[in-house]
Amino acid sequence: MKFGPIPLEEAEGALLAHSVRLERAVFRKGRLLSAADLAVLAEAGIETVTAARFEPGDMDEDSAAAAIAAAVAGEGLEVAAPFTGRVNLFASGRGVLTVEAGLVDRLNLLDESITLATLPPYSLVERRQMVATVKVIPFAAPEEAVRRIEGPLLALHPLRAKRVALIQTELPSVKASVLDKTVEITRARVEALSGALTGERRAAHEEAALAQAIAKSLDERPDILLIAGASAIVDRRDVLPAAIEAAGGAVEHFGMPVDPGNLILLGRIGAMPVIGLPGCARSPKANGFDWVLQRLAAGLEVGRREIMSMGVGGLLVDIPTRPQPRQRSRAPEEPARLPRIAALVLAAGQSRRMGPANKLLAEVDGAAMLQRALEAARASQAASLLVVTGHERERIEAAVDAPTVHNPDYGEGLSTSLRAGIAALPEDIDGAVVLLGDMPFVSAAHIDRLIAAFNPLEGRSICVPTFNGKRGNPVLWGRELFAEMGGISGDVGAKHLIGANGDLLVEVPMPDEGVLHDVDTPASLAEVRSG
Repeated sequence: MKFGPIPLEEAEGALLAHSVRLERAVFRKGRLLSAADLAVLAEAGIETVTAARFEPGDMDEDSAAAAIAAAVAGEGLEVAAPFTGRVNLFASGRGVLTVEAGLVDRLNLLDESITLATLPPYSLVERRQMVATVKVIPFAAPEEAVRRIEGPLLALHPLRAKRVALIQTELPSVKASVLDKTVEITRARVEALSGALTGERRAAHEEAALAQAIAKSLDERPDILLIAGASAIVDRRDVLPAAIEAAGGAVEHFGMPVDPGNLILLGRIGAMPVIGLPGCARSPKANGFDWVLQRLAAGLEVGRREIMSMGVGGLLVDIPTRPQPRQRSRAPEEPARLPRIAALVLAAGQSRRMGPANKLLAEVDGAAMLQRALEAARASQAASLLVVTGHERERIEAAVDAPTVHNPDYGEGLSTSLRAGIAALPEDIDGAVVLLGDMPFVSAAHIDRLIAAFNPLEGRSICVPTFNGKRGNPVLWGRELFAEMGGISGDVGAKHLIGANGDLLVEVPMPDEGVLHDVDTPASLAEVRSG
């Protein structure tokens, strides 16, 4: 193809490269110039135009795009008409799109005039959704390059009505409400893929009991069997894989390079896939299990190679902020970020065991205990800081350089300060780490370890620090617990919520005992000062 300025007398039959606006006419880019067009241009005083002229071996853009689209489109795809060198491909129904990625790359390297853009391989698409577009960049493409394209490179695999059975194992620490919620979330997932949850049963988290439950589920002749363990699978010899083998099945693969969803197990009993679910499957938010289930629903093969090829793009972008079902909803397009955790420092107590002095203002290693708590919070990855005042409000507020909220009911116990602080936190906070002002050895590193452990999707909404197996403070609470925290009373804080929400709890080992030491008596103060 020739391209460049052309004298008008030689421009008949050329394609106009740039639009020309005249007083009484507009000739747009791509116009095939006729003798009449040239007369109008000449009358306007134009002597040359920038245009393209085909040479032998050139294929015009629309013909080239249509030929490319016809070659690459496979089953289940509809090809639109070409226009300005573009042809769009659409899904004829709902299903999973497969793309021969290596061959698409090869096509795009044939010639710079030829391009094919697609959705990511294995995308779940809706009827009439655009899945790919062919674009010929200039006005023509080499016919020889177009004819070398072989296909198809894309295909749509429609969803099939799969029968899915679910087994859940039980431990005393897992509440029945969690299991009930898992059933509803799983049913919604399956039905969204045109399947049906045909049965659900529960068994003790033991190999023999689970193997027996698997055998009973097989009597229902499901197409897919899902198993949600009360405890995460951590090894090929753990309870779930052992039970699958005891039931006559085989374990094909454990783990996947998708996060969340790493701890998934793939097995088979005969030809039927058996999936040991990762903990994140209890959440409705997208995770690696969804990718596996979508492919199975479309009748696609899922084995070790397929699972271990999911790593590129397998870091699902909104992990830190995906809410549990009880949390507020978020815009799905929100990018990944560190969770926004507030540092809530409780400084309202009356220090009765300390005597007349306010222990929070007592000096430890050159700084008031309360000030040390604030320094740790500021140096951490906490997104904001709030101090709850009460007893000797004026003295406390004068000693801190931080936002405060006053608790007029501080005399009724710790719970009132916790309620006041939680109620005053910003709306965009994902959780709060509750620091006690009388724990001077809690550091920013302790707080950051709690924040790193926090992940509601993986069932880590309550993060408790431990040292040598003993639990301490501060505790990080996810926003989904805030409503329950608002209903506590007395002088024991929110400790009972830890026991009541064991399915949301994670213990976070700490490197030192700073999370265990509070200072609430003259003797303990003297001990840390002598230290």
